[in-house]
Amino acid sequence: MHKFLRVLLVASCLLWSTLSCAQEVNYGANPAAMEVIDELVSQEGFDREELIEIFSDAGRQQSILDAMSRPAEKTKAWYEYREIFLNDKREKQGLEFYQQHRETLQRAEQETGVPAAMIVSIIGVETYYGRIAGSYRVIDALSTLAFDYPRRSEFFTKELKHFLILTRDQGMDPLLLKGSYAGAMGYGQFMPSSYRSYAIDFDGDEKADIWNNPVDAIGSVANYFKAHGWTEGDPVIVAANATAAIPEEMMSRGRNLKPRFSVAEFTAAGLEPTMQTDPEAEAIGIEFELADGMEYWLGLHNFYVITRYNHSAMYAMSVYQLSQRIAAGVSP
Repeated sequence: MHKFLRVLLVASCLLWSTLSCAQEVNYGANPAAMEVIDELVSQEGFDREELIEIFSDAGRQQSILDAMSRPAEKTKAWYEYREIFLNDKREKQGLEFYQQHRETLQRAEQETGVPAAMIVSIIGVETYYGRIAGSYRVIDALSTLAFDYPRRSEFFTKELKHFLILTRDQGMDPLLLKGSYAGAMGYGQFMPSSYRSYAIDFDGDEKADIWNNPVDAIGSVANYFKAHGWTEGDPVIVAANATAAIPEEMMSRGRNLKPRFSVAEFTAAGLEPTMQTDPEAEAIGIEFELADGMEYWLGLHNFYVITRYNHSAMYAMSVYQLSQRIAAGVSP
């Protein structure tokens, strides 16, 4: 009997421990979550009990915190980085995606001026044409980062509020939608604020579904580029020859990618375009490391627009060059 009581006591302790942990990992009574609830109720007309229920289901994900806090790996050189995206498999699947959605892509290009191949390339780089769009519940990702990742809590708290507003407005269940560990969503990996600003209903069903509807995803990516100033028909980037040491302030460094010197000024400084380019066009100097040296480019306005999607010159170059390969492979 004594042994039975001891086993029962251990089992009771384990049960209590499990329940305690369950209480600790959800955000139903979290003070910061309560502040978000108060704001959404008072400013956006949400129902308090519904929000409490949502946050009581939102779970803290340690794997997300681990991923966000993990030291960044050494930045790859361009010749290594480009192999991730500029390969036969991604090109082949991009052409398949293009053919499958040709009519929608052509309509998006006609309405926004953004090349169809560029839209395909963004979706290909972001999610492998929708194949890898993230397996975390967005509510878990954003709640974890808003309430348990102090370094970027302000940013993710704003994104969390955007997410709850968009799911209400679109009639979606916030507990079902999935995305990346940082809360990026759908074919094009929009953050909630980007969704609210740029996602569109492109098939007329009164919902902007970027998770399951490639038509809306295509229209939304095109709309994002248009809203950020894509100029139809203008060049994106021009190869250049360096004949002198170029002043540091004229070259892209990190996230400093906005064109601010004219092509004529670059030419005078010793970075000369290899093809005829408007001398008054503004550009940014870019250098990429190859296995056996460096290559130089002048990124123009449309290149900068690509970097508004991801603030990286190598990312933008991968998107551009993949789009060129897709465009070249499209059958008439």
